[in-house]
Amino acid sequence: MEHYIVKGGNPLSGEVEIAGAKNAALGILAASVMTSETVTLENVPDVSDIRAILKAIRAIGGHVEKIDRHCYRINGSGITADAVVDNEYVRKIRGSYYLIGSLLGRHRHAAVALPGGCNIGLRPIDQHIKGFRALGADVRLAPPGMVIAEAEVLRGAHIYMDVVSVGATINIMMAATMAEGVTIIENAAKEPHVVDTANFLNSMGASIKGAGTDVIRIKGVQKLHGTNYSIIPDQIEAGTFMFAAAATRGDVVIKNVIPKHLESLTAKLMEMGCQIHESDDEVRVVATRRLGPTNAKTLPYPGFPTDMQPQITVLLGLSRGVSIITESIFENRFKYVDELTKMGAHIQVEGNTAIINGVEKYTGANLSSPDLRAGAALVIAALAAEGISEVYDIHYIERGYEDFPEKLRRLGAEIETIDSELEKRKFQFKVG
Repeated sequence: MEHYIVKGGNPLSGEVEIAGAKNAALGILAASVMTSETVTLENVPDVSDIRAILKAIRAIGGHVEKIDRHCYRINGSGITADAVVDNEYVRKIRGSYYLIGSLLGRHRHAAVALPGGCNIGLRPIDQHIKGFRALGADVRLAPPGMVIAEAEVLRGAHIYMDVVSVGATINIMMAATMAEGVTIIENAAKEPHVVDTANFLNSMGASIKGAGTDVIRIKGVQKLHGTNYSIIPDQIEAGTFMFAAAATRGDVVIKNVIPKHLESLTAKLMEMGCQIHESDDEVRVVATRRLGPTNAKTLPYPGFPTDMQPQITVLLGLSRGVSIITESIFENRFKYVDELTKMGAHIQVEGNTAIINGVEKYTGANLSSPDLRAGAALVIAALAAEGISEVYDIHYIERGYEDFPEKLRRLGAEIETIDSELEKRKFQFKVG
């Protein structure tokens, strides 16, 4: 089985280029089939979740042309109202549900398999369904695990979100884009990928105002047209490399970022004692010594992101004193703590809170990735640890990080992808 082998102890140093935002790309790729004209997308990340949704678009009749590794032309003119989105690819990714909103908006009918993704807790689509029904759609669940949404007419509505949901905000926004009249979404998510999807739809002729605030106003249009669009950089990939630099006491310049999107992360790193240097599109993280403690609570944007909670926990596990992390988004996101404990971490989980007593060092161990972000965090722990670690279930990591081991190697990390005992022995011989 393919997995990573890592020899820790090397401070990361150099420059790393951040890919396009996976979470923005999933929504934008789904929205690209809302027109019969051609859409050209740039800065598309080459990760398994993106490849899966592209395969799903092809499977229902969409034309997908790969221009280069990060650029695609998509034409949805071949997708009909009776398209059924159900294959092995779609059921593996959470973002497949965006095809409900896009197909419902364009064709007034969508049949999409219930999504998969990481097992980090209950992630219901009740807010999505509430929004679709408010627009006039009939929504039902049908075996085997399908969501069917259909409407004679979609009409604008005033929708209040009971909880802040990025997925529901994007999905309802897409459906409302081609509804009759005006839709107002209150308590909307403010995340950068909500804004990016809205900007993309506007470039196709939609009329969406207020994205990035908690009230989004959408004036429905009859049709959308083709466009050229470049996806924003991935704030979570950027944050992961920022915390990897800090955990290994390194000096890394993270390029192709939007520093505004990283403010909650840079604030915590500075509070812990890191040096942060920002410019227009890059952030430099320097950590020359053991860092101090801090407390953090995950919150919707612009708060500290839940997708960075495992990474900060790994860093705090090596910091001085006692820190407390509170997870307020997902109820099952501390499963990786048992893996860190194997490495010598002192972390006690009580409900949705982790109490962290920092230790001087981690020791290499065999580790299993329970989900995407925790998997990346465990790699950070391995990079900072003394000795050799092996990280398994790397398919989770590959869902959201492009060229992860390659980028780390360019920063001086000793990490390889292996799938045999012979390759393991070669790595051990090479690193001494």
